[in-house]
Amino acid sequence: MQIPVELDRSTPVPLYHQLAQAIEAAIVRGDLGPGDRLENELDMAGRLKLSRPTIRQAIQELVDKGVVVRKRGVGTQVVQNPVHRSVELTSLYDDLTTAGMHPTTQLLEYRIGTPDEELRTELGLPVGAESVTVKRLRCAGGEPLALMINHLPADICPPAGELESGGLYKGLRGRGVHIRLARQRIGAKAADADEAALLGDEPGSPLLTMQRTAFDDAGKVVEVGRHAYRADRYFFETTVVDR
Repeated sequence: MQIPVELDRSTPVPLYHQLAQAIEAAIVRGDLGPGDRLENELDMAGRLKLSRPTIRQAIQELVDKGVVVRKRGVGTQVVQNPVHRSVELTSLYDDLTTAGMHPTTQLLEYRIGTPDEELRTELGLPVGAESVTVKRLRCAGGEPLALMINHLPADICPPAGELESGGLYKGLRGRGVHIRLARQRIGAKAADADEAALLGDEPGSPLLTMQRTAFDDAGKVVEVGRHAYRADRYFFETTVVDR
């Protein structure tokens, strides 16, 4: 399948990387779906006026990401649509819905109790106040994507049923809680046996991780989240600018 590609030959960004980004963007948009074959290298090279080594390098970048696969006698096929998420103050559920990924949620734990001292401090709760710990498995397109653990003050946490049918931030908005800003850290880890079983992966497989502390308009902590995502199906994107 041919996809429109605009290359900027005046920029220092390598042409192979520009091409790989264009193909990946088409997959994210849904122009190319799982099983679709890319245009063959020779035709693509002629159409875009690029060398075949440049085409191969672009495709290899996508192979290394797990987005496409080369098959002898078949060509290059799309493996899956990666979940693209900008690093913004949004919820995963809302992002997946907007992208047409049909998210579903399995509630694994919903526990109300008195937090330990460390968590109580993170949530900014007074002594004796209760918190809710929520553990969920989020799927996209029927495939496991993320394992999410969130801690919230008990007085604002949506009920369990609401968290299975919708997103956490949507439930908070429905209770008049407006999340103004968040502090988050993105990292990586190897999946342990429990995580691998829930996410349908192998123990030791790479996971992207995100820790987030979100605050409302008054600067009060709304939630502390610790999430793990399958690295072969998910990536964060940021835009950087020169000062």
